[in-house]
This record gives sequence, C-alpha cells and structure tokens, in this order.
Amino acid sequence: MMNLIKEYDALLDLTGMSEPQAKVSLRRIFDRDIQNNENFKFQEKVIRPIKIDGQASLDTLFGHLTTTRVWVEENSLKFQRSLFDAHRSIRLHWVKFHIDRGAHDEVQIFSVEERDLVKRKDVINTYIYNIDKKYVVVLRPQNSDQDYYLLTAYYLYEKWGAKEMSKKIRHKLDKVY
Repeated sequence: MMNLIKEYDALLDLTGMSEPQAKVSLRRIFDRDIQNNENFKFQEKVIRPIKIDGQASLDTLFGHLTTTRVWVEENSLKFQRSLFDAHRSIRLHWVKFHIDRGAHDEVQIFSVEERDLVKRKDVINTYIYNIDKKYVVVLRPQNSDQDYYLLTAYYLYEKWGAKEMSKKIRHKLDKVY
C-alpha cells in the first residue's frame, strides 16, 4: 500500500517482496494510473493497450511495463523469455506523470518512423523521452489518428541507451504524430 502514495520522481519500494508480492503491488499502481483511469490521454487522444492478435490486452501491457525480454538457452535451444525488470517496475508510476505532463524542460517528445520487426513493416512511434531521468515512454498512433497505443516504458540503464535515443532524435519526423 505504501507504493500507492509515492509520487514522481520517487521510486517504488519493492524491497523484501517476493516477485508475486511485487506484481500485486505494481498491479495496484497500474490499475489506478492506467486501467481504471478514464482520463488516460496524450495530446487529447485516448491511450489504449496494444493489440495482439486483434485483442487489446491490459495484461500484456502490464507485462511490457514490468518485464523485459531476454534471450535464454536451455538444452541447446535459444529462445526469448520475459523476466521481471526492477528498473522498469520501480518507475511504473512515472508513465502517468510523463503522459499527463507532456513536454517540459528535460523532456523531448518526437515521432520517428522505424521498422516493426514483428509486423515486418515501417511504423511511426512517438517517444516521450526524459533526458535527465533517462526514462522513455513509447506510444504508437493508431491508424485512425484518433488514439494511441501504449507500447512500453523503460529506464535507460544500459550504456548504449542514451546513444540509441540520440540516434532516434536525429531521425525524428517534422511533427509529432
């Protein structure tokens, strides 16, 4: 319950919690800020969970905001697995803050066309990038241009993360979609 009163830019406290306990605490934050938030909008457009196989899934979105995909090898087979990501999870409540606040001094908002490796086509993604906090929220404008999909949000803890974001900024489109 203590995490429900945390505000930006404090970090959520997951210390001493098992992974299932942490997920329960995080789900409360997710439900409050995203799932049950009727005003969850960016630039006056409603934000919806991503669609997988034609179905919008809040559980999938919750996973994208609290886990990371890593390659693992078992019995000579390599595959991807989702693992709990503490860096993302302790900043879960930052998603709403960045969506609500939009652009300000340390935050850049831009759109870039990039390749979707799953769909095998070029798509436009909109980034809310907090340079000082090394935090990124990724949205995708829907084809109708009426709403956004929330793809993910993450903390740039890898050394190459800020460099990758600088590269995206250099290729940004003339307007924010």
